[in-house]
Amino acid sequence: MKKFSVEADKLRVENLYRFETQARAERHKLIAGVDEAGRGSLVGCVVVAAVILPENIYLERLDDSKKLSAKVRENLYDKIISAAISYKAVCVEVDEIDELNIYQATLAGMKRAVAGLDVAPDFVLTDAMKVDFGEIPSQAIVHGDALSATIAAASIIAKVTRDRLADDWAKIFPQYGFEHNRGYGTKAHLDAIKNFGATPIHRRTFEPVKSLLAK
Repeated sequence: MKKFSVEADKLRVENLYRFETQARAERHKLIAGVDEAGRGSLVGCVVVAAVILPENIYLERLDDSKKLSAKVRENLYDKIISAAISYKAVCVEVDEIDELNIYQATLAGMKRAVAGLDVAPDFVLTDAMKVDFGEIPSQAIVHGDALSATIAAASIIAKVTRDRLADDWAKIFPQYGFEHNRGYGTKAHLDAIKNFGATPIHRRTFEPVKSLLAK
């Protein structure tokens, strides 16, 4: 196992600010990163987070939330919300997801998260999805949660927020193992739907939930 080096990590994190540095070179000062968690889940809300970080702040081990252990994510979550100029996490609930579709629901969540920031950004970086934020210019970055510090920070806020919600759902619906699968379509989760039916928080327009309920 490779030994952790603070100096190497600082260089890695410094490189994550290249999009923010470019935006600042274009005279933008308050740059928000936006990302979501739970888009592919079969249950519950999709959580969208927006965050504005101080310029080039070093947050140890900052990275795409999917690359981090739960313990590291939790630790970074506390550091991010403590250091952030502003942050906001919003939940787009199941009924809206089923009504709009997950893509449109996520877009709506991104707009709400940015609008909900206590400090208005003058530039927004999003993970892959191109979003119209009105008068605020933005840039969509493919794999942005692994390439941009502010998007990575938003991914951590969104992921930790949603994982905590999934732990709550697991207490209400213990048969489905939400504390382990986070609502994704594992075999055990799908077997639970077959045996117990869908819960009120299942996304009924999502496959294979839709087909299982039709049987």
